[in-house]
Amino acid sequence: MAKQVTMAVIGAGSRGHGYARFAQQYPERLKIVAVADPDKYRRERLAKEHNIPADKCFETWEEFVSQPRMCDAVAICTQDNMHEEPAIACADLKYDILLEKPMAPTAQACRNIVDAVKRNNVMFAVCHVLRYTAYTRKLKELLNAGTIGDIVSIQHLEPVGYWHQAHSFVRGNWRNEEESSFMLLAKCCHDIDWLRGVMGRKCTAVQSFGSLRHFRKSEQPAGAASRCCNCPKEIESCCPYSAYKIYFVDRFTKGQKGWPTDVLTPEPTAEKLADAIKNGPYGRCVYECDNDVVDNQVVNMSFADGATVSMTMTAFTTHHGRYTRIFGTRGMIDTDSSIITIHDFLHNTITDVDTNVANDGGILSGHGGGDLGLMESFVSAIAERNPSYILSGTDETLESHLMVFAAEESRRTNTVVSL
Repeated sequence: MAKQVTMAVIGAGSRGHGYARFAQQYPERLKIVAVADPDKYRRERLAKEHNIPADKCFETWEEFVSQPRMCDAVAICTQDNMHEEPAIACADLKYDILLEKPMAPTAQACRNIVDAVKRNNVMFAVCHVLRYTAYTRKLKELLNAGTIGDIVSIQHLEPVGYWHQAHSFVRGNWRNEEESSFMLLAKCCHDIDWLRGVMGRKCTAVQSFGSLRHFRKSEQPAGAASRCCNCPKEIESCCPYSAYKIYFVDRFTKGQKGWPTDVLTPEPTAEKLADAIKNGPYGRCVYECDNDVVDNQVVNMSFADGATVSMTMTAFTTHHGRYTRIFGTRGMIDTDSSIITIHDFLHNTITDVDTNVANDGGILSGHGGGDLGLMESFVSAIAERNPSYILSGTDETLESHLMVFAAEESRRTNTVVSL
């Protein structure tokens, strides 16, 4: 049996708490031995679930790194703009690092993290979970086998979902660039990294357009209030972005008390949820928030051999898996991130490959099983000291992040940006 890996969690919110569940499911492989989080509830919840002693529970990452090295690895799951400093400090203490995506909100901060990782020769994985799904592994196997010949072009859709946009990017933590990062980095560095991995070659140029089209004051219905609880019933009942609809009607009344409902209140009851909607940020009218990230964006990419990719991110969909079409010289693939449909030009055949992964409702089955795949790979890499398990390592992650920054530069300057 490979050795048990020990890990600390810095940032015990939805992602940090979720990744730590791997230690509960596979205690012989991973043990959580420390936690750092300023929120008392989240810190104590993780400590209780993993029997973490009080002297290994810290309010800040600074307190954690002030101690001598106490475990093999850290999972850094703080907010986007709080990654650089703890990542560098942990690398300097020789911790192997699992870093939530995105790496950091600026290109220079990403480079600084990579420099620290290489300087200290530590294992490093960014949580690009889309690379670790059974679906992606099968798709890469088919492409590498030449099933559709050489890739000529790709169409890719990231359907954020109308309620997910309202929850995370209008009312929530990723609504405002100054507090987090721009939309393409926060939501679609997943996708850009995945497309780079599928293409298997370098991107040479990008072009992008996008805007905050809908979630702004000018789109607010006449007579609407600044909070859903104060909105006239005839207006609130017709709004798809109503907080009562999203959290109560569509989820809580159906017994769904996990994400995103538990973001409003960690242990939802009808009373607590109503209070959170009445008084908290998630009860604000989506047309009167301090959001400034785009709600739609397109990115066009040119690759080294002349192949092209177009990606669309839009809020105005239901929340489903990504849709992708891959056009090759001998066939095409049409996929919804679960079923891979192969069209063979030579034999005029259509074949379906089902890669569906059962979802038990837990975060480790999220992203089509990518969360679990990521943790399995990261833990194996540390236990065996074998970086080949990590599919989203240092150099290629930096490269895909630089593609994202170039795309955002293109959007802001209305230019084509060379890489």
